[in-house]
Amino acid sequence: MGSLALITALVILSAIGGSSAVEYSVTNNAENTPGGDKFNTDVGAEYSQQTLDAATSFIWGIFQQTNPDDRKSVDRVSLFIDENTPYDVPAYTSSNEIHVRAKHINEFPGDVKTEVTGILYHEMTHVWQWDGNGQVPISLIEGIADFVRLKAGYPAPGWVGPGGGESWTDGYGVTARFLDYCDGLKSGTFVAELNNKMRDGYSPSFFQELLGKSVDTLWADYKASFAN
Repeated sequence: MGSLALITALVILSAIGGSSAVEYSVTNNAENTPGGDKFNTDVGAEYSQQTLDAATSFIWGIFQQTNPDDRKSVDRVSLFIDENTPYDVPAYTSSNEIHVRAKHINEFPGDVKTEVTGILYHEMTHVWQWDGNGQVPISLIEGIADFVRLKAGYPAPGWVGPGGGESWTDGYGVTARFLDYCDGLKSGTFVAELNNKMRDGYSPSFFQELLGKSVDTLWADYKASFAN
């Protein structure tokens, strides 16, 4: 296939309020593999573009970033479907590039379209979230991304239920459900305020500052609330 076939789609979509624009591209580098073919038939480039745009708007809403100055400056997000990804993971994000593993798409036992949608909400969060200039622990970074996936209605199969996990630092779904609990303590503003605090740095004291309790105490309260 030629380069025009590889670049399956390109679209410019306006952001919230039309105050800025983000350009999305979708490139299937695995078209000649079972996973790449399944992406084309079960998901597709057009749907992926729409999902990337919807996820961006949703994330800005979760982070309460109605002012463009509160967001990262990102003009373009590129989605690549690759035959494989590093570290044997379904997907990863590097800067403004999202890479999804075609092998995962091919081997996923459930609804592929729903799974890819959830992945895109998770990975798009990495594009937009603040990481404290690299100081935020990876468990919290991944937990916030899965929190967005949870709030969007696309939890991954196999996540522990509410109250599960050994520590709030377990990351991913465990941390996501803990953050959902914390968000409920502050009328749905906690994650937005936490993300804003992490623009330039990070400290566990952010939990204390926002909720009046240490993160360890909050975790104990969370576990106790599901003990019975």
